[in-house]
Amino acid sequence: MDTDASREFLESLPELGADETFCFDCTPDVPCFNRCCAELTLPLTPYDVLRLRYQLGMSGEDFLRAFATMRSFPDTDFPLPMLRMLDGPGEPCPFVSPAGCMVYEDRPGACRCYPLGRGASMGRDGVVERFFLVREEHCKGFDKGRERIPAQWFADQHVAVYNAANDRYMRLMTMVRATGKPMEARFVSMAEICLFQLEKFRELIEKMRIFERVEMDKPRQAAIMDTSLAGDEAALHFALDWMELIIFNKSETLCKKRTHP
Repeated sequence: MDTDASREFLESLPELGADETFCFDCTPDVPCFNRCCAELTLPLTPYDVLRLRYQLGMSGEDFLRAFATMRSFPDTDFPLPMLRMLDGPGEPCPFVSPAGCMVYEDRPGACRCYPLGRGASMGRDGVVERFFLVREEHCKGFDKGRERIPAQWFADQHVAVYNAANDRYMRLMTMVRATGKPMEARFVSMAEICLFQLEKFRELIEKMRIFERVEMDKPRQAAIMDTSLAGDEAALHFALDWMELIIFNKSETLCKKRTHP
């Protein structure tokens, strides 16, 4: 889920095989603690925004206004929120404190992966992963820690749910990119609402009677309209299905309701 610049940055790093180990740990005892939480160029995925705004008790709209700068992917025009650093010395992350990350349980996927970078692409048999080691000059986390392979590190950092949601988002963007042209403006506006402002998406579902247009059982409908964390996850999954359906008039996981004459 990278900008072109961040993809180029990953490619410039040493690649780490899936079975290769590395040593790393980050604790308050490390001299550089919190140093990596400043001057960040951090794109936020829909799932990142979902978790952060839920943690903060904010609507998606209010979160984006307060903490993000909206840009767009140059090849697709998909909305691209960038986490806005604080003004002042060091340009710290708005969620960092001397004691560490204030939103640690719901921190973005890229923060969880660090010091690994994960490159993902769509292959013939599904998602293809590549791993890169981010080794910054100031970082002392490599001076200690136990050996782990990428999968073990990701398991420790509870990355799986982030990767699953982000890979689903990547699939949609890959489909749009394959058309060779950016999305229409109406779809760009719809993507910002459906993927990053779930409370507005739910309003749209009711206003447009979207459930009446698709084949979907009542339990899934109820889950999507539930405002719990699990409900937000269900709503985002449906939003991705819905965007695929309205852009391409077909979806691998969602069908339009059949109408009978």
